[in-house]
Amino acid sequence: MKQVIITTLALLALLSCGQQAQAPAVKLDKEPAGLFPIQLGGKCGYIDETGKLVINPQQLTLAGNFSEGLAAIGVGEKCGYMDKTGKFAIKPQFSLGSVFSEGLAAVGIGGKYGYVDRTGEFVIDPQFDYALGFSAGLAPVGIGAKYGYIDTTGMLVINPQFDGALVYAEGLAAVEIRGKRGYIDKAGEFVINPQFDWGWDFCEGLAPVEIAGKCGYIDKSGKFVINPQFDRALSFSHGLARVAIGEKWGYIDKTGKYVWEPSE
Repeated sequence: MKQVIITTLALLALLSCGQQAQAPAVKLDKEPAGLFPIQLGGKCGYIDETGKLVINPQQLTLAGNFSEGLAAIGVGEKCGYMDKTGKFAIKPQFSLGSVFSEGLAAVGIGGKYGYVDRTGEFVIDPQFDYALGFSAGLAPVGIGAKYGYIDTTGMLVINPQFDGALVYAEGLAAVEIRGKRGYIDKAGEFVINPQFDWGWDFCEGLAPVEIAGKCGYIDKSGKFVINPQFDRALSFSHGLARVAIGEKWGYIDKTGKYVWEPSE
């Protein structure tokens, strides 16, 4: 599965309007602690940590995880942001949109990428060839064929040197060099050497990685905690992680046990 890390499995971190995704559309009496996207009958909805359907399946181009109360959604070829009541907070107008983090979201417009606040106003003007969200004050951006990290003022703090880069999560960021993925600290030094065919964010102490065509989960020492066995895998959130067997997605807990069996 040879892909550039900054564009790989972008369903929940940086969303392309051409991809399948999940979207909310019913009003809620209170904000759920955690919502997880599912797909049923070609439509998308959300379940809670117990597997209960909370937001009924709807038809939209795409949607992502909620973050800071908003989720990136797609209408046709444009991306915007919706709140947990199902209302638009930022009307669809971008080609891409990341999750909100530290009050900002990376968005694409006119072939360049910048950062907007929760009102949809640009805080960092579109100027990068690619961008993902902020974490711990840093965000990965693409300049030409290389990737580095900027601060919230838009200034480069880790020079573009990687073939791919993801957001910092729990102090580490997945980066790619010569086709292998590893993890760096905030100084740009490797903590887990490049050795995986693919790697995603750490969350709740674990990160999904791929080796020899299968995905599993490692801890911050680089040791496998859940052995490679899935065809695709995303980061843990609220104790659950979304994984795929073939084209069917389900959710596992931290023991690797299914709490929602893979389905369409």
